[in-house]
Amino acid sequence: MVVKPGIVEAVQAVAKKGPPPVHLWNPPYCGEMDMRIARDGTWFHEGTPIGRAPLVKMFSSILKREGDKFFLVTPVEKLGIVVEDAPFVATDFSVAGEGAAQVITFTTHVGDTVAAGPEAPIRVVRDAGTDEPAPYVIVRAGLEARIDRKSFYRLVEIGVTERHDGAEWFGLWSGGQFFPMIPAADLAG
Repeated sequence: MVVKPGIVEAVQAVAKKGPPPVHLWNPPYCGEMDMRIARDGTWFHEGTPIGRAPLVKMFSSILKREGDKFFLVTPVEKLGIVVEDAPFVATDFSVAGEGAAQVITFTTHVGDTVAAGPEAPIRVVRDAGTDEPAPYVIVRAGLEARIDRKSFYRLVEIGVTERHDGAEWFGLWSGGQFFPMIPAADLAG
């Protein structure tokens, strides 16, 4: 795989000091890169899957979202990439506490962890055609992880019904916040 010269070295230098502060970087736009993140979380470069997990993890650490567009950024350049759905996939979670004190901590396919709460909300989008739910959680700086099917089924097992915006909703508590998933009335049907 051939990657633009300098991008790997720049990321490796910054990574030694901790997570890159991509939110502080506003380099000039340098064009599009033939890189795509598929719905299942697979990263592709020039049509070929990137098979090296450390390389995917490195690229994921310099991912930035601006509006509906995604970029790989370093302090000196910004390259556009394609993201089919969400850039990350939440593949597992752990739960601590109960009720409103419960905290759900997700782990992504690239090793990020995030505790759902006010800064990392959970949302569920229902497909207009099939009504199938698609759950997501914010990982960092507007970047979401789609919660995989097995994890979503496990989340449903710990869900509760609460009053939200004047109606009964089935949802989840995490970090002191209730995240509605589906109107309780829709569960009966």
